[in-house]
Amino acid sequence: MYIKTGDTVAVIAGRDQFATDKKGKKTRKTGRVLKVFTKTDRVIVEGINMMKKHQRPTSANDKGGIIDREAPIHVSNVALIDPKTGVPTRVGYKVVEGKKVRYAKKSGEILDK
Repeated sequence: MYIKTGDTVAVIAGRDQFATDKKGKKTRKTGRVLKVFTKTDRVIVEGINMMKKHQRPTSANDKGGIIDREAPIHVSNVALIDPKTGVPTRVGYKVVEGKKVRYAKKSGEILDK
């Protein structure tokens, strides 16, 4: 999988694709990847695909109630943000100094440090 934990991604498909400001201008929603599920090809992105979960009272959470949390989103619906230009880009692989690294196809910037 080409997306790793900690990457900044933009949503390119689905209902959480755009955020509309007060003037009516649409911008893509972006967020940081919190967790990656490689077997199901899904990722959890911070602040994207929010769902309500009914939590019963436990020893950790005395009150319980309804909490908001992120649900997984398929990896094909997100694209990595190019660190140089700030736009969504595809990811390529190349070998640099004997190590396989990821790079942004739009700018050629190496993503793995």
